[in-house]
Amino acid sequence: MQEHEQHEHDRGLSYDLPVLARRRMIRLMAGAGLIPLAGCSAGTDEGTSAASSSPGTASAPDAACVTVPEETAGPYPGDGSNGVNVLKESGVVRSDITSSFGDSAGGTAEGMPLTVTLTVVDAASGCGTPKQGAAVYLWHCDRAGGYSLYTEGVTEENYLRGVQEADERGRVTFTSIFPGCYTGRWPHIHFEVYGGLADATAATAITNTSQLAFPKEVCDTVYATEGYEQSVTNLGRLSLETDGIFRDGYEHQLAAVEGSVEKGYTATLTVAV
Repeated sequence: MQEHEQHEHDRGLSYDLPVLARRRMIRLMAGAGLIPLAGCSAGTDEGTSAASSSPGTASAPDAACVTVPEETAGPYPGDGSNGVNVLKESGVVRSDITSSFGDSAGGTAEGMPLTVTLTVVDAASGCGTPKQGAAVYLWHCDRAGGYSLYTEGVTEENYLRGVQEADERGRVTFTSIFPGCYTGRWPHIHFEVYGGLADATAATAITNTSQLAFPKEVCDTVYATEGYEQSVTNLGRLSLETDGIFRDGYEHQLAAVEGSVEKGYTATLTVAV
């Protein structure tokens, strides 16, 4: 049994309640016209891939723009806040995160190929201005649901973790594998946004912490492939509406996913900060 199954993974009620309460208050204030909305993201219902603007361009200022929701980093961030710190290791700034780097064991995570592109935009400008120079630290579980550095069997690995600096279009891109679905959590990817690369590699001054969600239809297709058998069972017990993180709203965190089992998948999300 994996260690995720021993506790409420990524939930941490004492941690999450202030975050969730703050998110609900922001939505109430926005609905009453008391504050401007900031940040743009695309999403549909859980049964389809979310539509989004091209990851290669910043969208025009949008009155419906909403800052990406704040979420818990979970118990396995690897950013120094829970003991382990991978951000200060040489080699963490990389695009391909499928393999471990540095003095780690050197393993490679197996699974369905996945390319993740986040477009970081300025919330204050209505999502119209790319955040060139911002940095993103991205991490997620492997095909079996384990987290490198923490889960038994992969504590010596640091794969599926990496940092990228946003280009002139606000984009960061990571080559990875489709994460598995473990007990109690909808399939997701964690990420932290920093003001710049120096802040990220110093593991300081996080500006935003959130999670990306995957559409159910894509998860069903991927999990029907070899190696994801346990994910089929775990996903069958969940929905986006009952997930402890996404149940209060996921429209600004649901990725647009395209691709196929034969060619692999791409996931894109606009992240307003």
